[in-house]
This record gives sequence, structure tokens and C-alpha cells, in this order.
Amino acid sequence: MTHRKLTGKVVAATHNKGKLVELRELLGPHGLEVVAAGALGLPEPEETGETFVANALIKSRTAAGLSGLPALADDSGLCVQGLDGAPGIYSARWALDGDFGAAMERIRRELEARAAPKPWRGWFVSALAISWPDGHDETFEGRVDGELQFPPRGTAGFGYDPVFTPDGHTRSFGEMSSIEKHGLPADGSLALSHRARAFQLLEKACL
Repeated sequence: MTHRKLTGKVVAATHNKGKLVELRELLGPHGLEVVAAGALGLPEPEETGETFVANALIKSRTAAGLSGLPALADDSGLCVQGLDGAPGIYSARWALDGDFGAAMERIRRELEARAAPKPWRGWFVSALAISWPDGHDETFEGRVDGELQFPPRGTAGFGYDPVFTPDGHTRSFGEMSSIEKHGLPADGSLALSHRARAFQLLEKACL
């Protein structure tokens, strides 16, 4: 497959402030001008896909088509082993009105109701999709596994970060700095977060 290089101005096809910050941090070193979908008045499309990749493409294609610019979208979520992979692609919807505290508490309650054996495990998935106005698409997916712990720890990051401790570490994503979580190793070794791992693949192909 021949990959297309991403240059110039790109739309970050998200209305999530946390994701926007992370995407800007990852794209910034490559000299790209990142404009938020909200700043262009672009709508949030309905995410009707059945996979992370499908939902990322819905967002990137919508933004590229309406803006006339290349668009980068992320669809990501937490999959819990003891809940058969839920909330998965419905991770944001579990957080009614953006209340991830309630969503994390729901995970704890449902794990206890199922008497799921500890340690409770899960994994974060991030699918990145780039779409160009002419219909060309590129997709990349990253994953990080770890353990879930309650009560949540830390106030950094966003979403489910405070209950997720990646394998090989003792602190949750909610206790890590942005650089620790998303920094891309200079030696090319595997990044820590799911989004950074997906971005490593995108970087090699399109930047």
C-alpha cells in the first residue's frame, strides 16, 4: 500500500478538549497547522460504526468533506475483560453528560455484580483515521493493556485514565504527566498510551 503524506493544515475532527490537546501535542513537532473542528463550526456526526476504526472514519470523512481539508479523527475507548469488552465503542456514552466519574463507578458496580475475579483487567484502544477531501483514507490502531483499580487515582488526563494502570507501571494514567503518557520515544521503542502507539504507526506512514 502506498501511504499519502500529511502536510500543511489539518482538521482535528473532535469536539473533545482532552483529545484535541493530545492530538496537537502529537502533531505539533511535525510543523502541521492543527485547526479544531469546533473552530470551523463543524458538526459532530452520529457514530454508527461497530468498531473503533469505523467510527473514526465517520468523523474524519465528515470533517474532510465539509472543510475541504485533510482531517484526523480518533475513536478510542476502554474495554474491560470482566465485562466482555464493554464499554468499548460506547465508552463516551457510558459517561452521561460527560460524567466519567459515574461511568467509572458503573464499571466497578458491574464488575462486582458479576463477581469478576481480580485483578480486574482491561485495555485501551485508539483508532486514528485520516481522510482527504478526495476520498483517500488512512487508518491506524493502537492498544495498551493494564489493570483497573478503584477508587480512581489522579486528576491528570481525562476519561477513564484514573482507574487504568498500564502493565509494567504502578501509577494510573490519571497520575502521569502528558509527556509520560504520550511522549514518543526517541529510540523508536513502543510508546506507552494507546493513542501514542497508534500515532507511531501514522507517523511512520504519513509524516
